[in-house]
Amino acid sequence: MLDVTILQELKDRAFDIRCNTIRTIAAFGSGHIGGSMSIVELLSVLYFNEMNIDPKDPQKKDRDRFVCSKGHAGPAVYSTLAMKGYFPEDWLSTLNQGGTKLPSHCDMTKTPGVDFTGGSLGQGISAAVGIALGQKIQNIDAYTYAVVGDGESQEGEVWEAAETAGAWGLENLIAFTDKNNQQLDDYTANIIPMDNIASRYTTFNWNVYSVDGQSIPAIYYAIEEAKANKNGKPTMIILNTKKSAGFIPGEG
Repeated sequence: MLDVTILQELKDRAFDIRCNTIRTIAAFGSGHIGGSMSIVELLSVLYFNEMNIDPKDPQKKDRDRFVCSKGHAGPAVYSTLAMKGYFPEDWLSTLNQGGTKLPSHCDMTKTPGVDFTGGSLGQGISAAVGIALGQKIQNIDAYTYAVVGDGESQEGEVWEAAETAGAWGLENLIAFTDKNNQQLDDYTANIIPMDNIASRYTTFNWNVYSVDGQSIPAIYYAIEEAKANKNGKPTMIILNTKKSAGFIPGEG
């Protein structure tokens, strides 16, 4: 059960992540607010409840990993990492500026706590598969978490990686699709409809769940069920979200 006190703490964390993300983007003057806002609840649950991580030892071998394939959501990830204690919160005001350690897209060579360099869409799931396989081969008791956008899921590499993960039985891989139904240039339905995401992953031997992506309890219970599954399958949790969720001027 999700304790009432913990639930409220996670809601408070999500609120703070959202506010800090807006401030971070506003300090630079532009950025991907929509795609950042839609994964805030996920970040709250992962970083403040689920993940085995230590800001004082960010490279510890048995840590859980998070791959943000949709690297343009970097501001939300940075806000989360700052709140978790990976770096000072005053770094957030340096987003994408000269000499910053916080480029617009997540960069593992610059930012403490980042385990994947994003920017080129469609590649994150492949990286997550490789990380999860490495954990499995080395008998490291850890999970790899990854979030991919529904727009970038139009790319073929996503499905090659999905097929591979299912074939290799990467039970320690828990991925999420941010299904906000929009991409840079239009609604996904007007580019390549992505309504069959669940059936695709099921075909590739994944456990699949579909939940309200702005509901902390829904995300929490889906992750707990994914961890409880011992059937040799990776898990995809489809997050039905709103772009710019919680930021009224852009929500929808």
